[in-house]
Amino acid sequence: MKLSELLDKTALDVHGHLEREVSVPVVDGLQAQGDLLVLPFDLVSSVVQLHRYQGPGEVPPQGVELVRGAAGGNPHTLTADPGTARWTPSVHDPLRLAVAYLENTAPAYLVHPEHGATGIAPGRWLVRRQREHVPVRRGGGWSSAWSGSSLVAD
Repeated sequence: MKLSELLDKTALDVHGHLEREVSVPVVDGLQAQGDLLVLPFDLVSSVVQLHRYQGPGEVPPQGVELVRGAAGGNPHTLTADPGTARWTPSVHDPLRLAVAYLENTAPAYLVHPEHGATGIAPGRWLVRRQREHVPVRRGGGWSSAWSGSSLVAD
């Protein structure tokens, strides 16, 4: 599918500098889009669990906003054809990075105004925020110790 076709189907938009006649890649494996990571659920299923009380609901064609950038910036929107994808934000992740669980039988797409779109191959997926480690500043220099982490916000 071309980016222009996906945008026409969803009524979403991207910034004008992006080429709209490019084919949207559909990736069957780990992928990143800005501050989001898409992981095969089998990689994390031993530590991440779905909440039983709220099962996955259908991903609407117009999309569902998963994450909005820092200071209300650009959203990452998940979209799919009717009846092909189900999602839930009700995920227990010990790292507290999970945004959503996705199961799809046809490609689903993440659309972002600055990054364009990426396709997610059929399967079971966990969408997580990225985080980065923050070094500790000690005595005028940087220590090799880490103070913790912060979420990446694009």
